[in-house]
Parts: sequence; structure tokens; C-alpha cells
Amino acid sequence: MPDIIAHDPRCHALSIGHAKLEKLWTGCRWAEGPAYFPAGRYLLWSDIPNDRVMRFDETDGSVSVFMANCNNHNGHTRDREGRLVSCEHRGRCVSRIEHDGSRTVLASHWQGKRLNSPNDVVVKSDGSIWFTDPTYGIDSDYEGDKAESEIGASNVYRIDGQSGELSVVVTDRVRPNGLAFSPDERILYVADTGRSHVPGLPATITAYDVAEDGASVSRLRLFATCPDGVFDGFRLDDQGNLWTSAGTNVFIYAPDGAHIGTLPVGEIVANVCFGGPKRNRLYICGQTSLYSLFVKVSGR
Repeated sequence: MPDIIAHDPRCHALSIGHAKLEKLWTGCRWAEGPAYFPAGRYLLWSDIPNDRVMRFDETDGSVSVFMANCNNHNGHTRDREGRLVSCEHRGRCVSRIEHDGSRTVLASHWQGKRLNSPNDVVVKSDGSIWFTDPTYGIDSDYEGDKAESEIGASNVYRIDGQSGELSVVVTDRVRPNGLAFSPDERILYVADTGRSHVPGLPATITAYDVAEDGASVSRLRLFATCPDGVFDGFRLDDQGNLWTSAGTNVFIYAPDGAHIGTLPVGEIVANVCFGGPKRNRLYICGQTSLYSLFVKVSGR
């Protein structure tokens, strides 16, 4: 029996019947922010409360500490030049590790005020960097340093790939969290975990149309509502299906918003990404552990 439970015939084209969910490593307090680096065949992910970035070597299965005392990294991605782009909770910024190992701060303030605690980040094909900025890293001392929000809102921002200019692109979410683009980059998806601050608020993923200029969005519409827990981080495969954390599971949504499959993990899932030489290995950050599952599709 496949580990992915199909709710729709379309799901059968995504799962491998005999492929099993693998627990690769355990020992985190809150695992987050997976990002795959094909040149080295390794995965990086955050252990936020332990203030470290972990490294899984795909060639031999070993796990090591990639970076310690790192300002409580959360979300990661790889830019167009293969550099690590990171959301820092304690640093309250988006930073980049250069090829020589040095750190560059890309965004730390909006209109003269410190960002809250950047959470998740994606890079568009034009080199622009889009990230969410909820308050989880300043809500307590567990994942950063407790502080009041200087901005007074949680937004989605864009860093221009050429000028480095910071602009705000989404202001209507309570606590924007995970985000990703459709394969053609015409749609931006954003998760809202605002029920952590507003009891009873639906946990949603919303979709926005990306403007022709590639720098703004419009036409908000509801894509999905989480029945249990929240949607946190997610990624899309090359067919436009959205693979998202959902409570203790990974849910799979078709491009039309239909919930077509469920992968039970057994602990709270924070984020996912695709890796491997063929990009067909789904990596999953559970609360304490790193998992993976080979699938029939390739991901972004």
C-alpha cells in the first residue's frame, strides 16, 4: 500500500506504490527551512531553537552541523547563482552566504523600521527575492529575541534582483508564512498561520495573480483551508500540484485547489522541498526529524 493516501485519481500519477517514507535523522527542536543544493548533493535545513543549520549529505546519508550561532535561521532557498539565502529570526533580516563564505544582509528595515522576523523565502527567475515577515521570532525568546513589532504588521516583501530595492507586495494577511510560485510564476501562493494570534481564524493558503511587471500581485482568492492544524511551508511540482505541510501530514493539492492526496508523517510538519539529482525526492521537515519520500514527479 502506498504511503500517500489518494483522494482523487489524479494522485495515482504522483506516488510510487512501493516507495516508503524514510526517517533520515532526528534530534531537532523545530526543524524548518529545507533547501537543496544539487552541485553538492546536500540538503540544508534549520533547527531554529537550537540556533543551527543542519546538513544532510545525500551521497552517504551523513548529517552534520553546517552553521551554528546563526541568528536563528528559519526559511532558506538557493538563489540563481547557487548561494544560500536565509531568513534570520534573531537577525531580523534576510541574508545571503556568498561563495567565499561571507554574509551579506539583503533586507533588514522597511521605511526605517526593523523587520519583524523573516520566515520563509523564494527566489523568482528574474532574481528577485520574495519573503514573508510574521512575528514568530520576536513573540518570545524561544526562536529569537522577544521584542515589539516596529512595523506593526506582517507583510510579504520583494527584494529587486537588480537594484536590491525592498518593496511590499502583500499586506492583507494576519501572519503570512510559507510562500511559493506556480511553475509559470503567474501565481503567488501564501499561507496564513494567523490563528496563532487570532483564535478561530481559518488557516489558509491564498493565491494572487502576479502582474506582468513581475513585481506586484492582485486578485486575491482562497486556494485551500486547512481542516486541522495549519499550512506552514510548501512547494509546487512541475505539474503545478502544491505539496504542503498540514498538521501532522503533507497534503497534496491539484492546481484547481482539490485535495487529491495525503501523506501521514506522524509529527507536526513544518516545511518541504524537492531534491535529488532528478528533483523527485520530497524532503520533509517534521518537528524533530528529517524525512524523505521518492515520488513520480519533479519539484521546484
